Amino acid sequence: MSTRAGFAQIDITPPLGTRKIGWLRDIVSDTILDPLYARVGVLESVGGMLGFVQLDTLSIRWTQTNAIRRRLAEQYGVAGDHVMVSATHNHAGPAVANCGDVRRDEGYIEQLVDKVVAAFGQAMQDLQPARVGIGRGVEFAVAHNRRVVLGDGTVRTHGNFEQPDALYIEGPIDPEVAVLAARGADGRLLGAIVNFACHPAHHGGGTALSAGYPGVVAATMAEHGCPVTLFLNGAAGNLATSDPCAGGADMPMEEAGRRLADGARDVIDRMTFRDTIRLGARARTISLPYRELTEAELNGTVRGAQRFVDPAIYDRTMPALVERIKTRGTQPAEVQVLFVDEYAFVGVPAEYFVELGLRIKEQAHPWHALVVGWANGIVGYVPHRQAFVRGGYETTLTHSSRMAPEAGDMLADCAIELIREQGTPVPTAADKNAEAKNHF
Repeated sequence: MSTRAGFAQIDITPPLGTRKIGWLRDIVSDTILDPLYARVGVLESVGGMLGFVQLDTLSIRWTQTNAIRRRLAEQYGVAGDHVMVSATHNHAGPAVANCGDVRRDEGYIEQLVDKVVAAFGQAMQDLQPARVGIGRGVEFAVAHNRRVVLGDGTVRTHGNFEQPDALYIEGPIDPEVAVLAARGADGRLLGAIVNFACHPAHHGGGTALSAGYPGVVAATMAEHGCPVTLFLNGAAGNLATSDPCAGGADMPMEEAGRRLADGARDVIDRMTFRDTIRLGARARTISLPYRELTEAELNGTVRGAQRFVDPAIYDRTMPALVERIKTRGTQPAEVQVLFVDEYAFVGVPAEYFVELGLRIKEQAHPWHALVVGWANGIVGYVPHRQAFVRGGYETTLTHSSRMAPEAGDMLADCAIELIREQGTPVPTAADKNAEAKNHF
């Protein structure tokens, strides 16, 4: 079976005056620095059809994902578990969820779902014979682990080494820049998917609307001749563009986006394109436990607690969080894996720590796993277990950090199980050629 691919994008920039999200405080937008988009990539080959949806928003709720999938199934016959809907985690976008003092904009969300369905329909309409390539590069200058361990063993999120008691950076980054690209029969690029792990927090605290560095990636790729580029953010819960080793200096979003786009273009130039690819999909919903509600957790006095922006916001929202935890008992979370030849795109509905993403990548071998955070819903921050011992912003109890320490490993275990259930990846022609060269 020949492979077909289709890509589309649609403007989802909200009007001025729309409330923003990503900084806990209620901020009203008054400037548009650059447009926000929903982008869609559809692949069809052996194994059926897969769809990727990327939004220039902070997150996507499970209810919105289900609404999108339901309408795609009804209108286009696409299986819901074959569609991954992810957000870039852009901090300078509209209020798509309740966050601190910010209330979600229901009208915008309804329009967003309509636009995603329309864009997906355009990508389906534009499906055409294509050759697909997948490859990887590395980038070490953009992302930094933002958690600095202090002399008392606690962590300061966004700490730096100008602090006299700073000892070391708690953990690693994930430098992989993975790229999937499709060329049409005439050799021109139809679209691409770029996967990299790093927070897009630029302009979050101001009144300007922006797509952040993921928007710069897409715009720069368009300059390179790739009309539509989806940016799938990775396990970036503790990664940021600000560098603790340089006093917390932040890389501008323009520089970060262009570095990643230039790297992605270099990957495309070196990759081997395939006439036929094998596709597959698996998904499972598991129940995650909530945090234990101690007085220290509720009051923000637990060892290492770090409340950002305004501690009063935490206090105001705590009663609703307590009610949620007591009423619901557990948190449903969907883990999804979309397979493209030997690559496994792992969708995790969380602000997932890099240590957990790297664990999935290592234990998925011989599959090449690519982790996609903020996918198909959002359960908030999911740090690795050791982070709860040291504290920091990401582990401090609030609506966006409510899961128990074991939740991260539960999500990783589920992802690894889904990948192993798929069996062993079938070697591609490129793999066989590499083996032959190594043999001689």
